[in-house]
Amino acid sequence: MTLRLRTTVGAAALSIAAGTAMACSPDYTGVEITATTQTGPYIASALSLAAEGWAEKTCGTVKVVEFPWSELYPKIVTTLSAGDNSFDLIAFAPAWAPDFTPFLTEMPAKYQEGDDWMDIAPVYREALMVWNDKVLSQTMDGDVHTYTYRIDLFEDEANKTAFKEKYGRDLAVPKTWTEYLDIAEFFQNEVDGVYGTAEAFRRGGQQFWFLFSHVAAYASHPDLPGAMFFDPETMDAQVNNPAWLRGLEEYIRASKLAPPSALNFSFGEVNAAFAGGQVAQSIGWGDTGVIAADPEQSTVAGNVGSATLPSSTEVYNYKTGEWDTFDEPVDTSFMAFGGWQAAVPQSSENQEAAWDFISYLSSPEVSGQATVTGGTGVNPYRISHTTNKELWSKLFSEREADEYLGAQRDAVTADNVALDMRLPGYFSYTEILEIELSRALAGEVTPQEALDTVAAGWDDLTEQFGRDTQLAAYRASMGLPAK
Repeated sequence: MTLRLRTTVGAAALSIAAGTAMACSPDYTGVEITATTQTGPYIASALSLAAEGWAEKTCGTVKVVEFPWSELYPKIVTTLSAGDNSFDLIAFAPAWAPDFTPFLTEMPAKYQEGDDWMDIAPVYREALMVWNDKVLSQTMDGDVHTYTYRIDLFEDEANKTAFKEKYGRDLAVPKTWTEYLDIAEFFQNEVDGVYGTAEAFRRGGQQFWFLFSHVAAYASHPDLPGAMFFDPETMDAQVNNPAWLRGLEEYIRASKLAPPSALNFSFGEVNAAFAGGQVAQSIGWGDTGVIAADPEQSTVAGNVGSATLPSSTEVYNYKTGEWDTFDEPVDTSFMAFGGWQAAVPQSSENQEAAWDFISYLSSPEVSGQATVTGGTGVNPYRISHTTNKELWSKLFSEREADEYLGAQRDAVTADNVALDMRLPGYFSYTEILEIELSRALAGEVTPQEALDTVAAGWDDLTEQFGRDTQLAAYRASMGLPAK
């Protein structure tokens, strides 16, 4: 996501690959690449820092042009559709891919092989970087929701005894959302000075991604890929089915087991609440663990535990209209947002150099340093990001590092990874959802009423955009073959 903070590492660290390279290799003397993304420091600084190392290595230059978040999409889509050559590289949100992919170049084959290629986590390499079987972008930031908890609170003997007496099981990392809510209830009601959990609940504050994480466990059926948001055969909205209702009801319950101001929480407030010792647990992006482990920002440093999201033993089957039951919680994770992508427009006059820079930017060495560099906004997306503990030794204790990196790795390699929605008109769909979601959180409508309104609005939008067009885009976004 866009809210990042990590231990600062000098820009020189991003020149590792250049240290032993021959001057100007490959030689791009006189070539200037223009790259664009959101106003920094997040993501823009990752581009700028990599540009220094790439310039030293190739003798080319990279100019990073930044636009405020609200202006970035219209600026890029306007230049792409006009065939404007202003940008040689665009760094963009995955949700915009359906509108951008017709104008992008395919990644050269030489970058789609070898150890560095296979090091990219499969969900990115095989899904989020791919559109209609073509690799059109390179992930440059990993984004998946995980779980964070207070080790000291969970290992406190009094807490362990009291929890077992009340719930009949050990106080431990939750495997299901039911266990997660029980833990939140316990700390909210039984432990002074600590609230149960923290999530984003504010409209415009990333709220719908947190709802999606609850819903994924119930709506992302392992035998029915791509059916979480829409029926992949008909494009009928699935947002008001029993899986979504259960997810929304539990999301609303979580809001009542959080600090009193939680309805105004965006992800920034989630991080602050956990790092400030207000809550026993939270869900969100990897930033929470990194910020909470930093003693300069946190009161709980040294006690930051991490795990994958809770899941469920029951998953809704939209084809049968029944709940399917599994012996163990289904290994499900949700790719919230999905991680910033870098791509090269067809209108670029420097396509070869732009792809070479993207390869450098996303290389294990350069991207690995970016994951631990303050302000870059880069979370792990390579397997090596989660196995090279030396990178993280200045941030975490050994236990914290093992759990944090294990959670990041396991989340993106889960057996049942749920992909985020990527669809033309994305903002229109999510705006309808946020309006009704906020009303449900405020108690103005029932959860079912809210979801029924969303479903009707989504179906109307699908008709307006063209059902066949939307169905084709949805299937492509979910990695399903064209009908």
